[in-house]
Amino acid sequence: MHEHKHLSTPSDDTHISIAVAVNVLLTFAQVTGGVISGSLSLIADALHNLGDAATLGIALFARKIGRRPPNHLKTFGYKRAEVIAALINLTALMIIGIYLIYVAVWRLFQPQEIAGWIVVIVAGIALVVDTVTAILTYRLSRQSLNIRAAFLHNISDALASIGVIIAGSLILLFQWYWIDALITLLIAGYVLYQGYVLLPQTIHILMEGTPEHISVDKIARSMESIGNVESVHHLHIWQLDEHRNALEAHVVIRENDLADMEVIKQRIKKHLHDEYQIEHSTLEMEIGLSRSTVCEDGGSGALHEHPPHRPCL
Repeated sequence: MHEHKHLSTPSDDTHISIAVAVNVLLTFAQVTGGVISGSLSLIADALHNLGDAATLGIALFARKIGRRPPNHLKTFGYKRAEVIAALINLTALMIIGIYLIYVAVWRLFQPQEIAGWIVVIVAGIALVVDTVTAILTYRLSRQSLNIRAAFLHNISDALASIGVIIAGSLILLFQWYWIDALITLLIAGYVLYQGYVLLPQTIHILMEGTPEHISVDKIARSMESIGNVESVHHLHIWQLDEHRNALEAHVVIRENDLADMEVIKQRIKKHLHDEYQIEHSTLEMEIGLSRSTVCEDGGSGALHEHPPHRPCL
């Protein structure tokens, strides 16, 4: 079992809890204002704010789970709970975006009269709340994909509030009621764009993909450049969560280096940790044999830059 350092702390949860409470209150205010004024964009912004509250709530719950220590059932710990939360939040974000497009297109063909002053006042309040919420989550968003998804919800809400204020102003000045649906479409488009950018990254981690900044071939060559290492094969690299990478590989050394096997292994582990931030590495050491007395191993589809040689049977 390994002890892991967590970037999240209980004190940070207070900021997120405040943001959840504020967004819930704002949602009720926006829905009320949207119904009274007849503004679809204001109701759309309210739905997005409700999504923010849910997003932050899920993020907070996932952070609490992620701080649980490893146990015999979850030997790597629970940090991946935050990645799962990010997947849930981003999926919800895209569903909301699609729904807003559907309603906005319908409203373009059937524009309705809207009370512009109510729209401007409520959207102005929403802009202040969204900005405060974004400030509360900004620092944490740099450390966590989970919180980054929530932070992007807040940023898009702030932009949406600005759009709603513009729409309300144009309605007051020119009675352009159709602008309400157009602003809603722009909000929805931005929401879908956010999901499109972050969703593949989240799925990549859950699929145990190789970290994007790491080249498998480069690491293989780097390991083979270490003294006494003949070749590396069956190399796998994946992300345990956002901040921890893991590696497993078969390492071939010469028979006359058998006495130094543990020293070589520790040298490789230190190199992987220092150069590539690979926290967990599992190395299976093998003894290389003469080509004249062995057969080549066919392998299993993992990396086989230099497949090992095994005695013919």
